Amino acid sequence: MPVVLIVTIILALFVWNMSYERVSASILQGGIITVSVMWIVFGAIFLLNTLKHTGAIQVIRQGFTHVSPDRRVQAIIIAWCFGTFIEGASGFGTPAAIAAPLLVAIGFPALAAVLMGMMIQSTPVSFGAVGTPIIIGVNKGLDSTVIGAQLATEGLQWEQFMQLITTEVAIIHGIIGTFMPVLMAMMLTRFFGKNRSWREGLQILPFALFAGLSFTIPYTLTGIFLGPEFPSLMGGLVSMVVVASAAKRGFLVPKQHWDFPDKSEWLESWFGKLNIKQDDINEAPKMSVVVAWVPYLIVAGLLVCSRVFADFKELLTDVTLNFSDILGQTGISAGFSPLYLPGGLLLIGALCAAMLQGESGKKMAALSGAMKDSSKTILGAGFVLIFTIPMVRLFINSGVNLSDIPSMPVASAELFANVFGSAFPMISPTIGALGAFIAGSNTVSNMMFSQFQFEAALSLNLSPTLIIASQAVGAAAGNMIAIHNVVAASATVGLLGQEGATLRKTLIPTVYYVVCAGGIAMIALYGLQITGPLVR
Repeated sequence: MPVVLIVTIILALFVWNMSYERVSASILQGGIITVSVMWIVFGAIFLLNTLKHTGAIQVIRQGFTHVSPDRRVQAIIIAWCFGTFIEGASGFGTPAAIAAPLLVAIGFPALAAVLMGMMIQSTPVSFGAVGTPIIIGVNKGLDSTVIGAQLATEGLQWEQFMQLITTEVAIIHGIIGTFMPVLMAMMLTRFFGKNRSWREGLQILPFALFAGLSFTIPYTLTGIFLGPEFPSLMGGLVSMVVVASAAKRGFLVPKQHWDFPDKSEWLESWFGKLNIKQDDINEAPKMSVVVAWVPYLIVAGLLVCSRVFADFKELLTDVTLNFSDILGQTGISAGFSPLYLPGGLLLIGALCAAMLQGESGKKMAALSGAMKDSSKTILGAGFVLIFTIPMVRLFINSGVNLSDIPSMPVASAELFANVFGSAFPMISPTIGALGAFIAGSNTVSNMMFSQFQFEAALSLNLSPTLIIASQAVGAAAGNMIAIHNVVAASATVGLLGQEGATLRKTLIPTVYYVVCAGGIAMIALYGLQITGPLVR
């Protein structure tokens, strides 16, 4: 990403002939946006780490470990249901890093645990970290000034445009994601079963579809009616309650339970180098499940209130940092409201967690431990973002230049539109997935390519919202092959050195996802004739 930023600066100065002031202002604008993104990431990771230090995560995990002896059911409940909720709350690869060690602790091969953890880096990711890939990725990846003016001519506001994108993302994910638990079970039995059989995974089809729908129905409805912050949180929470309860009662669960072959028959590549103990399961602190969940419920309540009640929203947005006309009359501005962004509300949840759950005299120790762990994570994420976001803003702001040529996104879009023509919607999700693979982040992929996708849609006279939604869905699927996420999940179970084996497997669900998303976009645009704002 540093190299890409340097190349973009050179192109901006010597090909597009942008002024030095505008290039510098774009880079500073990107830096300010980076701070707002880091604020959200830090809040999400800080809350999660606080719950680790208070012991609440162990209590939450414990509730999932003795539901069913069937390994397929265990994978669906722990990875799919619990993992999707963690993605909604934290994002940035944390679900796989949390689910994989737990699966190993209850008897899964390390490679299988990482695979299951990576496969949930798909449907919930577009609304992960309380909506960051949409709120920051898409929102800041589009030229809101120019597009907002275009929307105004049609009597539409920017918020309506963003909500339409959110709705279409939720619907596409809802259709494709319903079948992910089925695919998870099939991957488990095909690559880690004694008989290497796809069919053994299909034997759990009714329960897997039930689990898929238990997540995607509330997920989709929440995206349509409440916005991008809540779908993964709500879907994960509902599915955990519904699916775990159903499994305990044997509802739709096959009578013949499936298990891995004897450990003596496992391939050497299946084992991790770390000895995962039962501590997280058997030594959970004496804390009720309700108390363990309270911080997340507090955050969810604050998010709903801040997005629904105007007075509360105004109170939070009173504290706003604005930077107008950076470096003079450049027309480039940036700003953010730290209390209104999810990062501020997540920090409140972390403080509540320490006060409610921390042992007497150890509350500050929990917070300081969480601060230390979170700082390490934020440094890793920040290294990519501090180069990527300025590059994206420079990309977008390149339309004002002395060469009298279109901006970089417009030029790129014209090229792709000419090459692929009416088939462009089919490859739109793949572009998003490649962005996530390269950058290791759905949010960054959306930032890099949202304006490009918008311009391509306009040049082909297709719905910009649907094409941007396809980008966002593809970028979410690309997280399954994002090397950063694979390494992070593998490290938690001592499986470093096997990233290639994991990637070869996660490529299968990634291809399923982008092909289906592209197909849905083609059907919607050319079969159902769906249009949208700015389509002539």
